[in-house]
Amino acid sequence: MAISPPFPPCPPYPGGAPEDGVLRHAHWWQHRWVRYGALITLLTLSGLVILALVREQTGTEGFLVGLGLAVLPVPLLVAAFRWLDRVEPGPWRNLVFAFAWGACAAALIAIIANSFATRWIATATADPSSADTLGATVIAPIVEESAKAAAVLLVFLFRRRDFTGIVDGVVIAGVTATGFAFTENILYLGTAFGTDQLTGDTGIASVTAATFFVRVIMSPFAHPLFTVLTGIGFGVAALSGDRQHLRRVLVPLCGLLLAMGMHALWNGSSSFGEFGFFAVYAAFMVPAFGLLTWLVVWTRQRELRTVREELPAYTAAGWLTPAEPFALGSMRARRLAREYAGRHLGKPAAREVARYEAYATSLAFLRHRGRRGRAGADFLVRERELLNELWRRKDVARPALDHAARMTAPPVRVTAPPWPLYGVYGYGQGPAHGQGHTTGFGHPTAPVYGSPPVYGSPPGQPSYGYGPGHQYGYGYPAAHGPENGLGTRYPSGPYPAPHPHQ
Repeated sequence: MAISPPFPPCPPYPGGAPEDGVLRHAHWWQHRWVRYGALITLLTLSGLVILALVREQTGTEGFLVGLGLAVLPVPLLVAAFRWLDRVEPGPWRNLVFAFAWGACAAALIAIIANSFATRWIATATADPSSADTLGATVIAPIVEESAKAAAVLLVFLFRRRDFTGIVDGVVIAGVTATGFAFTENILYLGTAFGTDQLTGDTGIASVTAATFFVRVIMSPFAHPLFTVLTGIGFGVAALSGDRQHLRRVLVPLCGLLLAMGMHALWNGSSSFGEFGFFAVYAAFMVPAFGLLTWLVVWTRQRELRTVREELPAYTAAGWLTPAEPFALGSMRARRLAREYAGRHLGKPAAREVARYEAYATSLAFLRHRGRRGRAGADFLVRERELLNELWRRKDVARPALDHAARMTAPPVRVTAPPWPLYGVYGYGQGPAHGQGHTTGFGHPTAPVYGSPPVYGSPPGQPSYGYGPGHQYGYGYPAAHGPENGLGTRYPSGPYPAPHPHQ
C-alpha cells in the first residue's frame, strides 16, 4: 500500500536529536576502525600463539603433514554452509571472522583451558587416567563449545542486521566450528605422524591413516554438528520479538547445553567398549546430522516462500514487476537470471543481478518482520535503502529475472474469453475484472491486511493509496508446490501504471 511520501524524513542523529540540542561526539573506542583494529590484533596474536603451541607439540614435519591433511575437508564444509546461505547470503567478512575465531581464538582457549583443567584434576585426584577421561568427556565439551559460541554471540550482538534467522545462526556456527576442527586436526594428525615416526609404522596400518580416517573421512561434520545446535538457538532468538527477553536468553542457552551434551557423548564413546564409537556414530551422530540437515533445508524453503509472499506488495506499489516475486522465490530462477545476465552483458552484470537478488530477499525479510511487529525503529529507513538499491540495478536485473520467470514458470490454464485479446503478452481485457492483467505466473490467494505500508513510489511514478475496499491477492494454491509461479491479478479499480522504463 503506497501511502507514504516518496522520501520520508529521517532523524538527523541516530535515535533522534539530543534533548539539550548539543551534538556529542562518539568516544574513541566507539569508532569502527578502533573495534576492527582490536579484533584483528586479537585474532592475529591468537593465531601466532596457537601456531607456536601446535608446532611445539607436533614438530615442524608433523605440523606440515597435519596442515596438509587437515585442510582437505575445509573447502567442502565452507562451500556446504555457503550453499545453505544462498537465499540471503551474508557478507564474507562475517564468515572470515567466524573461521578465524574458531581456528585461532577458540582453539587457543581450548588448548590452554583443557590442559590446565586436566593437570589440576590429575594433581587433585592423583589419578592421571581418570583425569584424562574426565577432561575429555566433561571439561573439553564445556570449554570448546563455549569458546565457539562466543563467535556466534559476537555476530548476533554486533552484526544484528546480518543475523536474521535460523539459517544465519547455522552458517556462522558451522563455519566457526570448521575453523576450530581445522586447528584441532592439525594437532591430532601431526601428533599421530610423530608417533608413526617413532614406531616405524607406515601405510594403512599407521596411526596417521587411522586418525585421518576417523576425523576427516568419517566425522568431518562432528564439530560443526555440535556448534550448529548453538547457532539454531541464536537463530530462534533472532526471530523472537524485542519484548521476549526470557526467550532470547533461554533458547540460545539451551542450544549451547545441547551442543555440550552431544559433544560429551561423542568424546566419551571410546569408553563404551570396543564398538562404542561405532554405536554412538550410527545411533546418534548420523541421525542427528540427517535431522539437522532436513531442518536447515526446510528453513531455506520457508525463506523462499517468505520472499514469494512478501514481495508482491512492492509489485502493487510499482517497485517490482509482477514476475519478479516468483523468480526471486526460486533458486533455479535466480541461477538462470544470473546466467542470462552473464551471457548477454558479462560478469559485472551477473554480479549486479546477484546483488539485486540479495537486496530483494533482505527487503522481503524486513517486511516479514514488520508485519509480525519485530522490525526495529529504523524500518522505514532500511526499507528505503533497500528499495533504492533495487531501483539502481533494475535496468540490468529486470530483463534477466523476467527471462528466468518465463523459463521456470509452469503452464497455467487460462480460460479464453469469447472476444479476442489485444496488446502484448500478459496484458489485455480480463473477462471478470475489466482492465486488469495477468502475467502468466498465476496463483492468487486472499489478501493480507494489517501489513506495514510500502515506502513511497518509484521515482517518476505517482503514489497510490489503497483502502480496505481495494482488494488484491498474491500467493499460490496449496495444490501446487512451492516452485509454482506467482500471479498478480488486479481487480477493477486504480493500480499503479508501469514505469516507462519497466
